[in-house]
Amino acid sequence: MAGRISDEDIALVRERSPIAEVIGEHIQLRNAGGGNLKGLCPFHEEKTPSFNVTPSRGYYYCFGCGEGGDVITFIRKIENLSFTEAVERLAQRAGIRLRYVQGGYVPGREQGERTRLLAAHRAAAEFYAEQLTTPEAAPGRRFLAGRGFDRADAERFGVGYAPAAWDALSRHLIARGFTVQELIKGGLAKEGRRGPVDRFRGRLIWPIRDIVGDVIGFGARKLHDSDDGPKYLNTPETPLYRKSQVLYGIDLAKREIAKRGQVVIVEGYTDVMACHLAGVPTAVATCGTAFGEEHIKILRRLLFDQAEFRGEVIFTFDGDEAGQRAALRAFQEEQRFVTQTFVAVQPDGLDPCELRLERGDAAVRDLIASRVPLFAFAIRSVLSRYDLDTNEGRLAALDAAAPIVASIKDPGLRKAYAVDLDRWLGFMDEGFVLRRVQQAAARQRAARRRGPGHAQPPAEPAARPSGAPPGGARRQQARPNPADPAVRLEAEALKLAIQRPALLGPEFDALGAEVFTVPEHAALYEVIMAAGGTAAAGPGGQEWVDRLLQGAAAAGSAESDLTGLVTRLAVEAPFADAEDEERYGTAVLAGLQEIAVGRAIARVKSRLQRLNPVEEQQEYNRLFGELIALEQQRRVLRERATGAS
Repeated sequence: MAGRISDEDIALVRERSPIAEVIGEHIQLRNAGGGNLKGLCPFHEEKTPSFNVTPSRGYYYCFGCGEGGDVITFIRKIENLSFTEAVERLAQRAGIRLRYVQGGYVPGREQGERTRLLAAHRAAAEFYAEQLTTPEAAPGRRFLAGRGFDRADAERFGVGYAPAAWDALSRHLIARGFTVQELIKGGLAKEGRRGPVDRFRGRLIWPIRDIVGDVIGFGARKLHDSDDGPKYLNTPETPLYRKSQVLYGIDLAKREIAKRGQVVIVEGYTDVMACHLAGVPTAVATCGTAFGEEHIKILRRLLFDQAEFRGEVIFTFDGDEAGQRAALRAFQEEQRFVTQTFVAVQPDGLDPCELRLERGDAAVRDLIASRVPLFAFAIRSVLSRYDLDTNEGRLAALDAAAPIVASIKDPGLRKAYAVDLDRWLGFMDEGFVLRRVQQAAARQRAARRRGPGHAQPPAEPAARPSGAPPGGARRQQARPNPADPAVRLEAEALKLAIQRPALLGPEFDALGAEVFTVPEHAALYEVIMAAGGTAAAGPGGQEWVDRLLQGAAAAGSAESDLTGLVTRLAVEAPFADAEDEERYGTAVLAGLQEIAVGRAIARVKSRLQRLNPVEEQQEYNRLFGELIALEQQRRVLRERATGAS
C-alpha cells in the first residue's frame, strides 16, 4: 500500500508554493487592487476577467463559475490530478523531498502515477540529448546543421536522438527503476513479442513540454529513407499528453507572450526554433493536430484576452494553396479570440526556418512585422480564385466572399470589411456590397435556425451595382434604356455611320467594338467594319444601307435582330440640325470615347485597389502612370465634346 504524505510536508508544500507564482505559470494575472490579482478563468470561457487570487491568504476564487481553493486545489483541477499527485507536483517544483507516514521516505513506486510518468519522460529526454553526440546520430546533426542550427541551439531546445536499436531507451529506463507498464502507459514504448519496443527509433527527437516546463511527450523526425513511418511521429495520447492541449514551445514563450501581448503560431518544431533564435520569442506550434479550441483557451489566459483589441495572435502559413486552406480553417476558430488576429505569409512559400536559413534573422522578424489581419487574408484568398477584371468574375467573387464577411460577429468590423470588400472588388458601390453581405448574413441565420442537416438555400443572383457597366460574354439581356447617355451616344454614332459616314471618317473606324456596351451595338459596329468601315461607305445612301443589311442578315442570331436595328437607325433622324451635323459628329465621337475612357479608368482604379503598393510596387507604379494618362485623355475628350456641341 502506498504511503500517505505527512501533514508537515503538505503544509511545507503550501508554504513554499506561492499561489500567485503557481497560477501565474498558467494564466496572466494583473493587479486588481486591494492586494488582489485577477485574470481570465481557466475553468470556464469568459471574455472579461472574473478569476481572483489573494496571495496574502493563499486562495483563489472565480466569481463567474464559483471555482475556488488553495494552491493544491488549483493544481489538482488544472492538471486533473489526485490530491497526492498535486502535492508531489508542487513538491518537485519547490525542491522538497516528501516523507510518507509509513516507513519514512518511500522510493519512487509509492509516488503518484503522474509523478512517475513525468520522471520517466525527464530521464528519456536526458537520454535522447546525450545520444545526439554519438557517431550513430551523425545524420541528425547534419539535418540540424542543414537548417541553420548548431550544437548550442540543439541543447537550448533539448533536441536529441533516438538510437535505432529496438529497446535502447527501454533498457535504460528499466535500469533506472521504471517499469515496463509505466513506459507503455507513458507512450515511450510499445508491447513487443519479446518485451517492450521503443516507440521512437533512428529519429531526431524534440521534447515536448507543458506550460510549466515538464516533458510530457516527444516529436520525432525520420532521418532515413528506409524508415517507412511518417515524416513526423508524436507521442500518442497518454495521461500526460493530450495533443489538443499541447503547444510546442509554450514553456519558453509564455512569459514573452504575456509581456508583449503577442503570440506567433507556426507549423513545426524547427519553425519555433528559428523564430526564437531570430528574435521572435513568442512563437509556438501545435503537435500533430490542427490549431483548435483547447489551444485557444491556453493562449487566451496568457494573453489576458478580454474585451479589447490590444493583443495580437499571428498565424504563419506557407504561401501555397495548402497554406491558404490552413488560414481559412484558422478563420473558423479565430473569433473565439477577443484580441486581434493576423496572418503572416511569405510570398515565395518559405517557412520561418527556411527564411532564416536563406535570408537571416531579420527576414524572420520582417515576416512577422508584415502581418495582415486574418479577416482580410481570408477574404482576399477567396477573391484570388476569380477573374476580377470582368464584371462576371467580380460578381462571383462577391457572392463567394460575402458569407465570410457576414460571419464576422462584431457589427462595426463587419461593416468595415464590407467596405473593404467593395474597394478590393472595385465596384465603388458600398451600398450594393453591404446589401449582399446582409443577405448572406440572413441566410446564415436561417441555416442556424433550421439546424444541421438542412441545405442552405442558394445565394440570390447578384443584382448589378449602380454604375457598373455590363461586360464579358455577350448574351441576351433586357432592352437597353434609350435614356442612358452611353446608350444614346452609341446609337447616335451608329446612326451617323449609316446615314452620314463622311462626318465620322477614320476616327469611327478606329474605335473598336469594345467601346460599345450594348451587345447589338457592338455587333452592328462589326458589321460596318466587315463592310469596309466608313472609309468604304462613300457618300452613304441606299447602296451603303443595302450592304449593311446584307451583312446584318448574315451576322444576325436568335438573340438579336441586326437588320431591324440597321433599318431603324437608317430612318431615325439624328439629334442635330443639318447645319450642325459636322460639329455634332465630332461631339458624339468625343463623348463616346470619353465614356469608354471612363470605364478604363474605373478598371484601372479597381486593379489599383487590389494591389499592395509595397509588395507590388512595380505593377502599382505602372498602373498609377496609366491612370494619370487616362485621366488626361478624358479631360481632352471632354473639352472636345463640350466644345463641339
